[in-house]
Amino acid sequence: MIHPKEELTYVMIKPDGLKRGLLGTVLSRIEKCGLKIVALEMETPSRAQMDTHYPKEKEWISRLGEKTRKTFEKYGYSVEKEYGTNDNFEVGKMVRNWLLDYMTSGPVVKMVVQGVHAVDMIRKMAGPTLPNEAEMGTIRGDYSVDSAISANMEKRGVHNILHASETPEEAKHEIAFWFKKSALHKYKRVEEDLML
Repeated sequence: MIHPKEELTYVMIKPDGLKRGLLGTVLSRIEKCGLKIVALEMETPSRAQMDTHYPKEKEWISRLGEKTRKTFEKYGYSVEKEYGTNDNFEVGKMVRNWLLDYMTSGPVVKMVVQGVHAVDMIRKMAGPTLPNEAEMGTIRGDYSVDSAISANMEKRGVHNILHASETPEEAKHEIAFWFKKSALHKYKRVEEDLML
């Protein structure tokens, strides 16, 4: 077991976050709460990389389709009328494909963040995945106005500024996928002894 202050998480500023000039804002928020950025790199990911990053399991894709169908129903639309099918898996495949289009539409900034409960802290800071559900004070709540129904109607990914690992296990997998071990750096921030 590692010490809680050594916990690592993976964060990716998505193409819309960069195009809107929010990189500095996101980095500043991460650092101001006492977390450390221990790896940082910009790249334009390939479709193959993003295809590997996002789950391919039928269950995950079907759940994505089910969420989409429920969103359509919530706002009084028909997913079958819009997409020609009610099958959760088929709808999920479409949505996943739009997500890959979006994530390869420009450069991203990927990083590894370290600190006490880094996974939970970054998730709390980011806010819910859907910006229209994010509270003011979170990154998505303050800087994004997109929603699933808008994205689904326009057949594109939700523009929500950043990706953040949901669990320590997911973080470990994503960090290993996006970074060589040698890209992670150790250092001590001056306030670490005061904050912890």
